[in-house]
Amino acid sequence: MLKEFKEFMMKGDVLNMAVGIVIGGAFTAIVKNVVDGLITPLVGLVVSLITGTKDFEGALSVLDWTPVKGVTFQFSLVISAIITFIITGFVLFTIVKAANKAKSARKKEKEEVVADPAPTAEDYLAEIRDLLKEQAK
Repeated sequence: MLKEFKEFMMKGDVLNMAVGIVIGGAFTAIVKNVVDGLITPLVGLVVSLITGTKDFEGALSVLDWTPVKGVTFQFSLVISAIITFIITGFVLFTIVKAANKAKSARKKEKEEVVADPAPTAEDYLAEIRDLLKEQAK
């Protein structure tokens, strides 16, 4: 049983998945910090300039509803979470798109280097000449 477990753990799929999870965690930290440190403050600044409030959630707090003392429906938190989700998705989309574009450019560059030059008319004529010489023998 220990041998089977070792074989399972050493398969490429398991190792690739483990690497993907570790890199995914690091990538999540990058996206989170870009959103929390750059994008959300910019949106908060724009909202505060428009509404005159000090923070983003404060501007949305007018949407909260308290039907009974002690019971508050905090629609502002839901809307704030949705906006943060959209911003995070956009940042992630932008990063992935840039990475794919760079990968595509490298692949295209590699294909151009590997590709043989197209035969010229002289190459075809030389090939025909050689074939005719062989047939004449």
